[in-house]
Amino acid sequence: MEKNIDFYDCAMKIAIFLTSSKATDVVLLDLREANIWTDFFIVATVSSTTHASSLENTLVEHIKEIGLSSWYTKRKNDQGSDWKLIDLGNIVVHLMSSKARNFYNLETLHSNVKKIDF
Repeated sequence: MEKNIDFYDCAMKIAIFLTSSKATDVVLLDLREANIWTDFFIVATVSSTTHASSLENTLVEHIKEIGLSSWYTKRKNDQGSDWKLIDLGNIVVHLMSSKARNFYNLETLHSNVKKIDF
């Protein structure tokens, strides 16, 4: 029997977790009506590479608690990156330095989708 996962609820929990873990400017974008390959983007600013790595590691544990561990994928050797992407299938988490976030400006790229308040 396959487990029924509420990805909206999971995305909300992840966004709240990131906020409580000192990520800043956390934005949750609902992409379900945009006919894109995923349902939700969560974009968060991190203060340093160390903060991003630490947050990524604790997020991995948190997603296991909400039932998404089977979706988690990790790129090999991405140390020093300004942008950590955590692909959970229906939810994609972007941990970005402020420099990368300003440069890529994902919120503007997806300005036609709904931002979810959490």
